[in-house]
Amino acid sequence: MFRILFLFFPVLIFSNVLRVGKNEQFKTIQQAVAASKSGDSILVESGVYREGNINITKPLTLIGIGRPVLDGEMKHEILSFRGHHIVLKGFKIINSGQDEIKNIGAIRLYDSHFSVIANNIFENNYFGIYIQRGYRCLIENNRITSSRSKSQEGIGDGIHAWVSEEIWIKNNYIEGHKDGIYLEKVTDSYIYRNFSKKNLRYGLHFMSSNDCVYVNNTFDNNNAGVAVMYSNNVGMAGNSFINNWGDANYGLLLKDISFSKIKQNRFSNNTIAIFMDGATKVDFFRNNFEDNGWAMKINSNCMENKFINNNFINNTFDVGTSGTMAMNDFKRNFWDKYEGYDLNKDKIGDVPFHPLSLYAVLVENNPAIMLLFKTFFVDLLDKTEKIIPSLTPENFKDEEPLMKKVIS
Repeated sequence: MFRILFLFFPVLIFSNVLRVGKNEQFKTIQQAVAASKSGDSILVESGVYREGNINITKPLTLIGIGRPVLDGEMKHEILSFRGHHIVLKGFKIINSGQDEIKNIGAIRLYDSHFSVIANNIFENNYFGIYIQRGYRCLIENNRITSSRSKSQEGIGDGIHAWVSEEIWIKNNYIEGHKDGIYLEKVTDSYIYRNFSKKNLRYGLHFMSSNDCVYVNNTFDNNNAGVAVMYSNNVGMAGNSFINNWGDANYGLLLKDISFSKIKQNRFSNNTIAIFMDGATKVDFFRNNFEDNGWAMKINSNCMENKFINNNFINNTFDVGTSGTMAMNDFKRNFWDKYEGYDLNKDKIGDVPFHPLSLYAVLVENNPAIMLLFKTFFVDLLDKTEKIIPSLTPENFKDEEPLMKKVIS
């Protein structure tokens, strides 16, 4: 038995534990990294360590004891992972350098595989964590905040992944960066239960990233909640898009995406809950749209999308469109503005619902008409349009509106 263990786990048997601290063998992390061998662990005692850039090129585990501080002094990329199987836990990492060309930040992974960054605090960095060609890396339980710039040009992203595969980003809190999480050319990745708040652009941003899933995240009070752009096969489920409020702000922006699913999400108190441009073959199921300015704005270049079993409650406008053709399928949704009846008691309204009001069409073409909001004149226009349609497309309708709210 021991021979088998010896054969298959040589790293466990020969790994060492190196200690760093005032009263320890190594006074700096750099010294311990230089003296270590692959598979070793380095325990770092509490204190402030100002060591410039710490470059790690072999499998190591770095554990902070009492939350030691790594200070980049506003000059350095603090940690560089240039090897595989590197683990970092328990540190506070602050004051990275800034370079708009090299995109340096607190930690950068260079072609690193199977690495873990967990249970750390990041403060006042340019980029928090930058992953370049990563593979099967885990970013978990970190708090990443910054207040070093009030403009998008002066700050990087909290977590930035580029040309990477199978990245897991879980249970992180991110605030004050350009994008909370940015994924460019990333595939097969899982974004779960993060809280992204008050970031200057998007809470989460997909760019040309396919086959990814994000679940149970909260995007609160960002310039816009999430943008999914030029991507296919993205799953979006159980997320909350809340308080993205202001001129041209969105809960969710869909730009040139297709073959994706949006299920059981909550959109509340956004200027526009979902804005769609060039979205095709996207399915929307059991989402809640409540207290938004616009629940959905759909450009005329969107087609073959399905909206089934969603709730539309207390939105100023349920649907707006820049086109006149209805090439999307609305079916069995609950609309609080529906005034139809259900004589056969099958819980489906007997007459269709037209989600696009005349007032919404007029506001789309002339925003100044918002001044007439909630006036008798607008009510009269909408009721007249229902009797004698003139501007709203007749075929843009839900043939089977639900009489009761969908329970998600």
